[in-house]
Amino acid sequence: MEELNYEADVVVVGGGIAGIVSALELLEYGKKVVLLEKAPKENFGGLAIESFGGMFFVNTKEQRYQGMKDSVDIALRDWHSVADFGEEDVIPKKWAEQYVNMCTPYVYNYLKAKNIGFFPIVHWVERGLYKPGNSYPRFHMVWGTGHGLTTELIKQLLNHPKSATHLQIKFDHCVKDILTNNGQVIGVRGALEKDPSKEFIAKGEATVIASGGMGGNIDKVRENWYKPWGDPPEKILNGSIIYSDGAMHDAVRKVDGNVTHLDWGWHYPAGVHHPRPRHKDHGLSLVPCKSALWLDYTGKRFGPQPLVTAYDTRIIVEKICGQEKKYSWQILNQKIAYKEFAISGAESNAAIRDKNLFQFIKNTLLGNKELVDDMIKNCPDFVTANTLEELVEKMNALQGTQDVKLEHVKESVLRYDEMLDRPKRFQNDAQLELIHHARKYIGDRSRTCNGQKIFDGKALPLIAIREFILSRKTLGGVQTDLKSRVLSVPTANGQEPIPGLYSVGEAAGFGGGGLHGKGALEGTFLGGCVLTARIAAAEIAGTKL
Repeated sequence: MEELNYEADVVVVGGGIAGIVSALELLEYGKKVVLLEKAPKENFGGLAIESFGGMFFVNTKEQRYQGMKDSVDIALRDWHSVADFGEEDVIPKKWAEQYVNMCTPYVYNYLKAKNIGFFPIVHWVERGLYKPGNSYPRFHMVWGTGHGLTTELIKQLLNHPKSATHLQIKFDHCVKDILTNNGQVIGVRGALEKDPSKEFIAKGEATVIASGGMGGNIDKVRENWYKPWGDPPEKILNGSIIYSDGAMHDAVRKVDGNVTHLDWGWHYPAGVHHPRPRHKDHGLSLVPCKSALWLDYTGKRFGPQPLVTAYDTRIIVEKICGQEKKYSWQILNQKIAYKEFAISGAESNAAIRDKNLFQFIKNTLLGNKELVDDMIKNCPDFVTANTLEELVEKMNALQGTQDVKLEHVKESVLRYDEMLDRPKRFQNDAQLELIHHARKYIGDRSRTCNGQKIFDGKALPLIAIREFILSRKTLGGVQTDLKSRVLSVPTANGQEPIPGLYSVGEAAGFGGGGLHGKGALEGTFLGGCVLTARIAAAEIAGTKL
């Protein structure tokens, strides 16, 4: 059997944004790096290159320009509100504090210095529904989406003055095991993804696990499903990449590394089938329309608090998973769709991805008609009709059941529409209150209808969207100390860093094996990848940021 051998100062496992930043920083410190990526070259960049590209920062220029007086104390208070940490989560709590304190000077400023720009209007997501969330907008959109962010960092990595002599990048290399010698990690072993008969060994003084989470492995998502939500849904769409399979979590466990909280998943509630899928159950995460009605699988409106996007993603997932059948519907019309409909990710936001300001302004003011029409035509989860009777008939035909009841849908739609016939001061509906609140902020006003009925003869056809839970990110992972060093499994004598072994990004639960806790404020994923990578590289180089 043929065996390939590589040597460097540092072995980096994973070519997503955490691995890219790790390698880039290590080159800055003069270290020789071999980066091993399971995916082929065309997939370099991992999940980040497909992402929307929002990043959580505190007290930035963009926030101050809009009159916000954000601070680390306020942000950390908001963080703890959604994290729901337990008393035992000492390390995740410390990582949360470290991230909130360091994200602006060591991620925001770092990226700005690397030619990464941010949209001037900060988005306001995860505001909180049943408990407080982001009390200020903090979701800074990269101008260019995650695609622009990642390709820029890849360009800088490949063009680094030391890349020719200090950098090896090996694609199609699937790491299976971590190698040790007398308790010291000395590298990894694996085989080529496309030709397992060809094995390899990569050795270095330090090894960085940057392999992502397990969101692309739906079997593992099911195995680690959060127990308070009952059994996992019958169908879970894959909104991650197939290379995020959790294999390196298993490899870390083999060398007595501690892996924690894999049941803390950041799933999205509005997943639909990709109209042009690239793998099994490939899903897209909708940014649901605020003016749409969110209904359960029988057509009843969720309550007593209606479900509305941008307030609390985890609660929405929890409510949907509290049903007998764990999927949902949204009902809207063409006017709402053209104004508000969006899909998360670089692929579905070409104007931002391609930095086409004219097209972006046009889409914001006039709506993305092309995107809506494409999904109606090509996504199997969309049905349209001109009457509620016809719509319910098509919804049931799509699902192959008679679960959706016409009386439920009529009650939901007509009661909501009746509220909109009243003056605003008498509109006693929680969803309308949230819409009015959202429209007070400039970032939402132009993208949210001002009190639009569902059944409106001038806004037909009606649209129903069947939505599934979509797997995306793993909030738990390899437990690390505040220097990104992998910690051993706890014993009576405590925990110790495993010599030579580091973990960064999603593989490490974005820091400490779960810095978010059970919830998240959004934008903290890409930022966590960058920060943990920079911390690990500095520690390997024997310096500080």
